[in-house]
Amino acid sequence: MTERHDIIPIDSMDILPYGRAIFYYETDQMGIVHHSNYIRWMEEARLDFLNQIGLPYDKMEEEGILVPVLSVNTQYKLAFHYGDTFSINCKLEKLSGIKFTVSYEIYNAETRLLHADGITEHCFVTKKMVPVRMPREYPEIYQRLLTFKEH
Repeated sequence: MTERHDIIPIDSMDILPYGRAIFYYETDQMGIVHHSNYIRWMEEARLDFLNQIGLPYDKMEEEGILVPVLSVNTQYKLAFHYGDTFSINCKLEKLSGIKFTVSYEIYNAETRLLHADGITEHCFVTKKMVPVRMPREYPEIYQRLLTFKEH
């Protein structure tokens, strides 16, 4: 069993939304954001979420844990344009010993209109792609994740 002694302490249980301005390169000739960027933004938000709960992805990798994407589902509702700013609410929806699911709501930061939502499913594996049973092999990390799972 591996014990993790360097989990970053957290001061607050509040998870802040992730957001930023839309870059020009993320748009097409009409100034509309290409659909593939929403999936990139979800990854940015997920990494930010992990940082906020004290589990930076690079630290997890140092522990030998990888978190590949198993599936992505996105529903597009309104287009974003160059110059808009987005805000993403990210939630840990499901957590088992081997897999987890994250949900995303992507809003226009100014209008607060929902532009897209999505879900990603992931698993925990070693660098050799062997499944990791988090409760047994990394109980501190698993408990931290469990603390932030939506009920």
